[in-house]
Amino acid sequence: MTPPWQERPVGVVGLGLIGGSIALDLLAQGREVRALVHRQETAERARSRGLASRIDTDPAVLGDCALVVLALPLDRLLDPPDSLVAALPAEAVVTDVGSVKAPVLARWGGLVPRFVASHPMAGTAQAGVEAGIAGLFVDRPWVATPTTGTDPEALADVQQLALQLGARWLCCDAAEHDRAVALISHLPVLVSAALIAAADQGARGPGDSATLPSLVRGLASSGFADTSRVGGGNPELGTLMSRCNREAVRQALSHYRLALEHLEACVERQDWPELERTLVRTQALRPPFLEPPV
Repeated sequence: MTPPWQERPVGVVGLGLIGGSIALDLLAQGREVRALVHRQETAERARSRGLASRIDTDPAVLGDCALVVLALPLDRLLDPPDSLVAALPAEAVVTDVGSVKAPVLARWGGLVPRFVASHPMAGTAQAGVEAGIAGLFVDRPWVATPTTGTDPEALADVQQLALQLGARWLCCDAAEHDRAVALISHLPVLVSAALIAAADQGARGPGDSATLPSLVRGLASSGFADTSRVGGGNPELGTLMSRCNREAVRQALSHYRLALEHLEACVERQDWPELERTLVRTQALRPPFLEPPV
C-alpha cells in the first residue's frame, strides 16, 4: 500500500539551503511541494527560482500536506508561531532538519502527534533562498532520533523521504546525537572561525611589515580554503548551534584545547619525534571519519 505522503503534497516550511534543496529534489521527482516562507519578498524570490509548486506566507498552504518538513532556523524551530502549529494537519507526519535534537524533541514532541526528529547532515557555505541546490543529500547521513513514543509509520515515512533524496539513513538517541554533532559539526565551525581569525591577527603583530597581511591572503590556497570553509559560513547558524547545544559544544572545545596544547608543547620543546608520532596517529584516525559505514 502506498503511504499517504507519496500521493499528497509535501510541505516545506522555510526555503533556505536545506528546505530549498529538499523542495528542488522532490520537484525533480514529480512531487507537488507546498512551501511556507516568512516574508513576501522571500516568496517572490523563491518563485523566481521555481523552488516549489506553491509558495505562500500563509500557513494555510500546508492544509493538504501529508508530510511537512520544518526547515527553520533553530531559534524559530524552538519557538514556533502558534499559527504554524495550528495549520499543521492533525494526521500529517511532521519532521525537522535541525542540527540539535534534544531541545527540538522536548518542544515538538507534545505539539503534534506524528513528529519525527531528524537531521540531514549536508550543507554548503551558502544561506538563504538562493542557496538550495539539487542533489545536496546524496550519500550524506540523514539521522533520526526517535523515542519510544514515536509513531513507527511516521518514522518509516521520514526514512523513505531521506532514501528517495539519496541520503544514508541512521537512527540514534537524541542526546548522543547532540554530543556527536558537537564534535564533528559544531566544533569544526568554531575551529575554522578561529583559524581565520588567527591568520588575520597573526599577520598584524608588532613589527610586522605592512605588506604581510596581503601576502598571507595571496598565499592562501586549497589547504586554507578547505579548513576555513565552515568558519566562513552562516554566522547565525554557527551561533544558534552553539547556543542550543552549549554543554556538548563546551566539552568539544575542551577536547580540542587539550589536543592543541599537546601540539604546542611539541613545538615549544622541539620534540619532533613526538610531533611526528602524533601526526601519524591522526593520519590513521582520519579515514574512518570520511568513509561511509559498510
